[in-house]
Formats: sequence, C-alpha cells, structure tokens
Amino acid sequence: MELPTPDDLRERRHEVDLTQSALAERAGVSQPLIARIESGDVDPRLSTLRRIVTALDAAEGGIRRARDLMGESVVHVAPDDSVREAIDRMGEAGYSQLPVVHDEYPVGIISNGDIRRSGTDDAAELPVADVMRESITTVAPDATLDAVDTHLDHHDAVIVVESGRMAGIITEADVAAHLS
Repeated sequence: MELPTPDDLRERRHEVDLTQSALAERAGVSQPLIARIESGDVDPRLSTLRRIVTALDAAEGGIRRARDLMGESVVHVAPDDSVREAIDRMGEAGYSQLPVVHDEYPVGIISNGDIRRSGTDDAAELPVADVMRESITTVAPDATLDAVDTHLDHHDAVIVVESGRMAGIITEADVAAHLS
C-alpha cells in the first residue's frame, strides 16, 4: 500500500484551489505543518495524514462515508465458538483480530492480545465469550470519515451496522489503503 507523497498532497491542494492555510483549517492542523509536510521536512502521523486527505476529499466534493471504506466480507466468530476456532480463522485470513457476532450483530472483538492476556494456558479450549472484549465501536454506513477517524484513534476497528446487522468493518489498514 502506498501513501500519498508530499508532492501528491501539494498537487491535490492546488487542484482544489486551496491555500496551505485553508487546508490546515479544514484538516484541523497548523499551516506550518502543512508546509513542512509538503516540503518533505516532516513525516506526518497516520492520523494527521488521514485528516489532511479527508479535508482534500471534502474540498473535491467527494466527502467519503463509512460505506466507501468498509470491507463487506467480514471474517468473524460467534461467542460460543472456541478460541481455537478464532485463532485458526485469524491465521487463515492473516488478521490479528476478529469481530464477535451473535445473530448478525457485533457483540465484541477478540484479538491475539486478548488471547495472550487471558491468563490461562488452555485458552484455546475456552469459548470466545470468555476471552473477547465487549467494547466495540459501531457506526452507520453514512458516518463521516471524521467520525470513523475519531473512533480509530481509540479502538482497533469500527463495525458498520445497518438495519440492526453487521454490514462491514473498517480498520486502520482500510483507511491507509484509502489514503493511497
């Protein structure tokens, strides 16, 4: 995955006819930071880069929504599945975390870290419900990227819920792919 270069950002800013100050205001950062990023003097944090790209998208009239970023094919486990099943699914899919879904609605998340922190040597034999975290963030498909971005600053993933059922998932990797 490729992130936009300083030249890409400068070119996009010029295409939408924004000054560095106007872009900085829209992205919630300082004008000197925009100047330093565009000159290549500083590598921005991913969250800063997301805010800048979101501001450029909005200026282009293409305000993105959660539905534009979400992965619709969501690998998941059920609360009564074994932790072994979760480990196997994460390994097969190359993921470090999976949503836990009951009756098509997300009820938690399980990650490799949760399994390690379970405090037992036989965690693989436990049901997912005994190891998962119940705190999970959900948004509607029309949630703005700013809302998704805010959630991703504090959570591993954001689950998109529509009509009472899981419609997709958004992770940092999805946002980074969008930035490219």
